[in-house]
Amino acid sequence: MRYDLVIFDNDGVLVDSEPISNTLLAGYLTELGHPTSYEESLRDYMGAAMHRVHDVVLERTGQRLPEDFDDVFHARVFAAFERELEPVDGVVEVLEKLTADGVPYCVASSGSHERIRVGHRKTGLDKWFGDERIFSSQDVGRGKPAPDLFLYAAERMGVPPEKCLVVEDSPLGVQAAVAAGMDVYGFTAMTPTERLDRADELFDDMRELPRLLE
Repeated sequence: MRYDLVIFDNDGVLVDSEPISNTLLAGYLTELGHPTSYEESLRDYMGAAMHRVHDVVLERTGQRLPEDFDDVFHARVFAAFERELEPVDGVVEVLEKLTADGVPYCVASSGSHERIRVGHRKTGLDKWFGDERIFSSQDVGRGKPAPDLFLYAAERMGVPPEKCLVVEDSPLGVQAAVAAGMDVYGFTAMTPTERLDRADELFDDMRELPRLLE
């Protein structure tokens, strides 16, 4: 094993949430008078913390989103998660393999702690991620693409950045991992490969990951 810690992104890497959340985000922004397609939501916001949505809308339109935007959006997302959310195909096998091999792992997500835990409870991944393995952009001052979250996770897990591997599916996440001085593998099941071209490796089937780690 080349790495002492595997850091997973959450949305789109552990749980198959990106289609759900970006459909809802595009719809809600459009509803508020900021026409946004599903494809545009993926392009502009996939992998980002919520503050990026506010920042982009303000920069583009000069208008602020409603104060309750985050609460309303998360309520819609959590309701949809309860109906539809599934783990990413193959990720349970990866977690079983890492556990059997004694390889430390954690999750570092732009999403809130509540969002991570709601998704993990629904998909059964809470079995694999106790509180000590969960890190959120809420824990640091700046979310991705800043490196802060990945550096914080590595520090808390007691592993130097150069011995960490990040598994990401968004350009912002890859950028953050590179800035943190960590190797990063880009998961391209939903993301065009050219958008993750700064990653050290690219793969489109989660079951391939253990082989890539050898």
